[in-house]
Amino acid sequence: MDGDRPDVLLTGLLFYDLVLTGLDKPPTPGEEIWTRGMGCGPGGIANLAVAASRFGLSTSLATVFGDDFYGEYCRDVLCGQEGVDLSLSRTAEDWPTPVTVSVAHGHDRALLTHGQEPPYSQDVLMGDPPEARTALVHLEAEPREWLAKAAANGTQVYADVGWDPTQQWPTALLEQLALCHAFLPNETEAMAYTRTDSAVAALGTLSELVPVAVVTRGGDGAVAVDQITGEYADVPALGVDVLDATGAGDVFGAAFVTASLGGWPLAQRLRFAVLAAGLSVTRHGGALAAPGWYGVDRWWRSLTDPEVKRGYGFLADRLPVNPGPALAYAPVTPPAPHTSVGPRASEQRH
Repeated sequence: MDGDRPDVLLTGLLFYDLVLTGLDKPPTPGEEIWTRGMGCGPGGIANLAVAASRFGLSTSLATVFGDDFYGEYCRDVLCGQEGVDLSLSRTAEDWPTPVTVSVAHGHDRALLTHGQEPPYSQDVLMGDPPEARTALVHLEAEPREWLAKAAANGTQVYADVGWDPTQQWPTALLEQLALCHAFLPNETEAMAYTRTDSAVAALGTLSELVPVAVVTRGGDGAVAVDQITGEYADVPALGVDVLDATGAGDVFGAAFVTASLGGWPLAQRLRFAVLAAGLSVTRHGGALAAPGWYGVDRWWRSLTDPEVKRGYGFLADRLPVNPGPALAYAPVTPPAPHTSVGPRASEQRH
């Protein structure tokens, strides 16, 4: 905490996530596939909240919970287990908590979601937002009123943006970067919004609009420019076996904010964020896959590759003396039989 100010201010839509992994191929109509793994936990904006809190940042979340099992479960995990401040959040009667089934296949996943428009908007939840050191936000086509208020009260805004289902990629959205300290899109989004043909070219355009521009590149790592310090960095991805990519971008953002609040050089900020995102994809789910200091510390102590150890040598002076207790990762079922069958037995009787 910096006085009474939270380190991170967040708002957005919460989901209950059910993640299925271990598929050799996507499902097709009329076929039943037994997956080899399954996990569950809070998702959506919870991905950012948990990732930030596990790095020791005081985190304040404004979201809506349904008055159902899924909402109660997510509230218990976020507040009771992860220590996220929910004083700005509300529980809505007779409103179902959105539920997402994530089917992970290869390095990506497909999402199936059931939900309704929340009864409280972000602007209603935030009102006059409290002063915070940073806010992690997801930019949308329609600007949110609370964002301008947060920027005006001295909060540093770190923003990302999502996939545009219309594929129009309106450049007007980039006007909101005038309120932001940093922008962290992935390369597909960055190239689409800037009308460029490479991550580096997109970075060049974005660096003229926002003090700190970052473009994540998945398996190719990330590139960034800090116009305040004059630094440029290009770091490779961490070599890991991807189990579930859900929430990796959120973990990247939370880790980048953590390192930025610590005043680290740009290359270290970027490497740390790439590391955290890489560790998160080795576990089920989004929120509860976040490694936090505990996961980073365990990875560092087990590291044997001399080249990787040199690249991340700065962690020797950055890791806290006490990285915290062991983390509660997403509940995972025992491995299921690896079979692919036709119609269920009950269906064969008809």
